[in-house]
Amino acid sequence: MSVSNVIAIDGPAASGKSTIARLLAKRLSIPYLSTGSMYRALTWHAMNSGIDTENPNEDALEKLLSKTSLEYIQAPDGQFDIVVNGVLPGAMLRSPEIAAHVSRIAALPLVRNWLLDRQRKLAEMGLIVMEGRDIGTVIFPAARHKFFLTASPLVRAKRRLAQDGETPDGATIATVAAEIAKRDELDMNRPIAPLKQAPDAILVDSSEMDIEEVISLILEKIRANS
Repeated sequence: MSVSNVIAIDGPAASGKSTIARLLAKRLSIPYLSTGSMYRALTWHAMNSGIDTENPNEDALEKLLSKTSLEYIQAPDGQFDIVVNGVLPGAMLRSPEIAAHVSRIAALPLVRNWLLDRQRKLAEMGLIVMEGRDIGTVIFPAARHKFFLTASPLVRAKRRLAQDGETPDGATIATVAAEIAKRDELDMNRPIAPLKQAPDAILVDSSEMDIEEVISLILEKIRANS
């Protein structure tokens, strides 16, 4: 794998990293790939295959993965979409149902190990922006460009609430904040690849920054380190 090909963006849920990574990739005219979407796609696949994602049976899940293909394909608009066994999950990946169960699937070592080689292989595409929670610590620990994007809990809750389809009807800032806190706890305390800032990653707190300010800062750091 070519670590010089990777711009790694990590951070907790609702930190704005997906939006920033997507727009950064567009600005640089390179692919944007989300490992979070890969875990969401496997969660969607497991739910559709009858697996209890609340208490997943690992033997059943391992059997399912042995018959699963997951790849990115380039859409006509130039974006890259995930395809699972030839099916495009599309907007379903951002549904509240998937968001509520993905942490449990993503915490399983067999799932993370199954995806690891596939994620690393994506660097063969050339210069890419890859976004997730363990890009700079596990997937590409030697990546040249690493960023850890975060924001205050209140800002993150407001951002999640503003995203269409991300929260159930009747959700409030308080309930969304509680859900984000629960997700943080799961992500930071899972036994394999926990969420944490890589020692050499640049911390970007976007609580009081707009999107353009964040992108400009990241571009400035990339150019300085190229």
